[in-house]
Amino acid sequence: MRFTETPLSGAFVVEFDKIEDDRGYFGRAYCAREFEEHGLDPTIAQVNLSGNFAKGTIRGLHYQAPPHSEVKVMRCINGAIWDLIVDMRPDSPTYLKHFGIELSSENQKALYVPEQFAHAYLALTDGAQAFYSASAFYTPGAEGGLRYDDPALGIDWPIPVEIVSEKDASWPLLG
Repeated sequence: MRFTETPLSGAFVVEFDKIEDDRGYFGRAYCAREFEEHGLDPTIAQVNLSGNFAKGTIRGLHYQAPPHSEVKVMRCINGAIWDLIVDMRPDSPTYLKHFGIELSSENQKALYVPEQFAHAYLALTDGAQAFYSASAFYTPGAEGGLRYDDPALGIDWPIPVEIVSEKDASWPLLG
């Protein structure tokens, strides 16, 4: 596996090495030992699958507040998504900075999202599906969110946001 750190400290793009032959390919999508060797939390408490009917659907920006913070490892298994994270660590030099990357069934990249990062993804194709692990159980009272269109964040989404839940549209603005 290959781990490439993003401009936001602690967040990594994870790629697997493909072994190909006339049948297709094989590659390790996850290895707790390799995650630990890179200083990453290998814990998996739950695995989630999220499907989207239409291109332009956004989910997020979500996070869980301490002590219920969670690590996520995001992967797109059908179609393509724009995966975006925002550093919510107040003591971080990249506080409120964001990073986005296309994850797709074609490029097979994953994004390691550290604790105390807000996370969202935007479906770039109809039928996009995300498959992701979380290091902690979802705790409803610990959930928080940021508006995807908050001017204080200055996020330039690659395509227009067409479908957003009422909950995600109603998070308060930062400033």
